[in-house]
Amino acid sequence: MKKYGFLRRLFGLLALLLSHAMCAVVAYHYSALQFGIEYLGFSAPANLAFLLAVPFCAGIAACLLLAWRFGRKARKGGPGSGPQ
Repeated sequence: MKKYGFLRRLFGLLALLLSHAMCAVVAYHYSALQFGIEYLGFSAPANLAFLLAVPFCAGIAACLLLAWRFGRKARKGGPGSGPQ
C-alpha cells in the first residue's frame, strides 16, 4: 500500500475514533453532573461538561488536517507514495 495513502486513512480513522470518544465522554460527564446537581448538591451547571469537547475538537482538527495533507501528497505522487 502507498505510504501517504495509508497515512491519510490512518489519520482519518483516528479523527473518527476521537469524535466518537468525545461524544461518549461528554455524554457521560453531562449525565454525571445532572445526577450530582439533583441528588448530591453540585453547584456547577451541567453545561460545563461541554468544555471537555474543546481538546477533542483540537485533536480531531489536527488529524483531519494531516489526513488532508497526506491525501494531497498521495495524489501528487510525492516521495514514498509508490512507483512512478
